[in-house]
Amino acid sequence: MKLIVQIPCFNEGRTIEETIRDIPRKIVGIDRVEILVVNDGSTDNTSELAKHAGVDHLVEIKENRGLAHAFKTGLNKSIELGADIVVNTDGDNQYLGDDIRKLVCPIIEGRAEIVVGCRPIRNHPEFSPFKKLLQLFGSWVLRKASLTEIPDAASGFRAFSRDACHRLIIHSRFSHCMETLIQAGNSGMSVHWTDIRVNSKTRESRLFKSILQYLIKSGSTILFMSALYAPGRFFSFCAITSFIPAFVLGVRFLYLHLYGLREPGSYLPSLILLTVFSLSSILFFSLAVVGELLKSHRKLNEEILYQLKKDADSSFAKTTKI
Repeated sequence: MKLIVQIPCFNEGRTIEETIRDIPRKIVGIDRVEILVVNDGSTDNTSELAKHAGVDHLVEIKENRGLAHAFKTGLNKSIELGADIVVNTDGDNQYLGDDIRKLVCPIIEGRAEIVVGCRPIRNHPEFSPFKKLLQLFGSWVLRKASLTEIPDAASGFRAFSRDACHRLIIHSRFSHCMETLIQAGNSGMSVHWTDIRVNSKTRESRLFKSILQYLIKSGSTILFMSALYAPGRFFSFCAITSFIPAFVLGVRFLYLHLYGLREPGSYLPSLILLTVFSLSSILFFSLAVVGELLKSHRKLNEEILYQLKKDADSSFAKTTKI
């Protein structure tokens, strides 16, 4: 069984050598461990230092395309190199390399297709109380949207089986963390998690410039992926949130009208609101129905793509043997 540890990098010259050297080269149940660095248009000496540290494979992206693109490029290259398991870690050495053993164990034993390494958010020494609250709330929202039980949705320290790599489709240009969980959970993949340790912070995050920007990007990703992979549930919730005020306004109007408690002309603002909420509820319910129909079509296309990848795998394996 072959494990490839992929490291998406952008200007990680300060930490890339330490990150590579921290990765264990011998793991029980794994025959071979290889390291792949995806250099996402770095302008420093990341590539040279990675080679010096003994990286096995190096993919160069000419221009910086973002974490999601680098992650997707790494997955595709890892599969091409024959990986049975792919572990994704960060180039800033945030995660302890030795915990890779804990990540791959459930996949080796056949208990999971994806394993997420969850940081100690409540006891994290470098997280402020406000950041802890945001992390906990964001992970709770993700659990509801993804139908999983992952305590740390923002963690990028993850292990994927080869089959899971074939099934994942990356849409986002921001980060793969949230959308892959929503996709995996709503597609019926087996997703587990394990506690991990963290090293001291070496730099600030480059994914966002402020908490507000992070909330906007994360929120839009959650909304988009929820509408894509669970349209019935997503738009039904929107329909209910519109139906409730419409129902309350309707009951109020009937009560006041029947008992003559207001002048006829004074009902107009309430009736306008009642109409707006009612039409919104009908619209969202219609979107839920249409979304579920489109979801069936999308699932069929994804299954065809998955089977094509599996067939390509089988053909490549036969060619290699010959």
